[in-house]
Amino acid sequence: SGFNSIGHMDTMSRGRYQIGHYKEGEEFIQNVFHVLSQIFTGKEKSNLAICWLQYEISKVIQCLQAKKKKKLKAQGRKSKKLAKNFLKAPDNRNNLSLWKLYAYLEWLLGNTDDSRKVFDTALCTAGTGGLKSAQLCSLSLLYAQLEVELLESIEGAVMSRAVHILTKLTENGPYVPYSGQVLPVNVLKARKTYEHALQDYLSNTPVSDQDQVKDTDQLVNLVGCYALFQYLTVGIDAAVLIYTQASEKLEVSGSQKCENTGENFGILNFPTALEAVTLLHTNLLRFHMKISVYPLNPLREALTEALKRYPSNQSLWRSYIHIQRKSHSASKARRFFDSVTRSTNSLEPWLFAIQAEQMRKKLIEKVQRADVGEIHCTIPETGLTNRIVALFEHAVQSENGTHCPLLWRMYLNFMV
Repeated sequence: SGFNSIGHMDTMSRGRYQIGHYKEGEEFIQNVFHVLSQIFTGKEKSNLAICWLQYEISKVIQCLQAKKKKKLKAQGRKSKKLAKNFLKAPDNRNNLSLWKLYAYLEWLLGNTDDSRKVFDTALCTAGTGGLKSAQLCSLSLLYAQLEVELLESIEGAVMSRAVHILTKLTENGPYVPYSGQVLPVNVLKARKTYEHALQDYLSNTPVSDQDQVKDTDQLVNLVGCYALFQYLTVGIDAAVLIYTQASEKLEVSGSQKCENTGENFGILNFPTALEAVTLLHTNLLRFHMKISVYPLNPLREALTEALKRYPSNQSLWRSYIHIQRKSHSASKARRFFDSVTRSTNSLEPWLFAIQAEQMRKKLIEKVQRADVGEIHCTIPETGLTNRIVALFEHAVQSENGTHCPLLWRMYLNFMV
């Protein structure tokens, strides 16, 4: 009975309720995880644990978005119990990826101090790999990003916990938890270390394909840490400069790979690194606009460039829709959606174009139904309705759209 309703459809809402995880589908997924965890051993079992914990975190995020406090509490208890059981297993005790997910889970549940303890414990036990260790960089980057989100403004951020974390990462020594201050001399040393490390990575050519996978992962984490460090100690322009340098270098590397080797593994891999760097760049710009006054244009340009290149990246589309909602003119966004849907087969541009128009329709109806003295404006907004129907029609005629159940359900839902 559970097979037809596995998973969840974020875009649909039944009355006031978002459709969440179905009971039968949820049981099925849990059974799959349980069965697999008995079959797998070693590295595969650790990877499964990471997937399982990521799935649990997705449910916690869903409870947070739906603002269901009771459900969140119960879900949090279950997820924490699972995470602790994973970390008790001898194979997983030094697995930084699992520690990172557990700390993130605690943070999402609002237990900031507990989360900090978990992060600090993980960093203390992680050894002294410094910028050479991809997992250590990834862990420090998440910790610093979460700390930065707590900042009210960028003033005085040099003394913050985030700067302490990013400075300690460069010192190759054992991690010491934050004591309330960061020495200026350490900040200067850290900047030099980051600078040299980035230059080394950008000028380095990996020997084998396996090295390349590790290198590009590591490069993304390094760029993220260095840019965040510059943002906190110098300012937004210094951070953007690093993202630009890294992106240019990755673009050149990617195109050289294509020329040299035709179909090479690198072609698959470099775009993913470039995409990840772009995502970090746009997220930082969005955050900076939230806490201080900054023009919208750099973010809009970065997003449009990135979406032309990665038309199926959902996070980038979400950011794009978010900033377009602030503008009163829809024509620019419509032209952009139109150009992207013509040049790609992926379905995401259609889905997000429809979502953007539906948001606009909702907004206009809300304004029109506002009480203005004795007059109640009830003129239906037919122009937008027709436009949305036309978008659905075009989308379901595309090769991928014909076979997308979500798109058909959205269409039926809208027509009802």
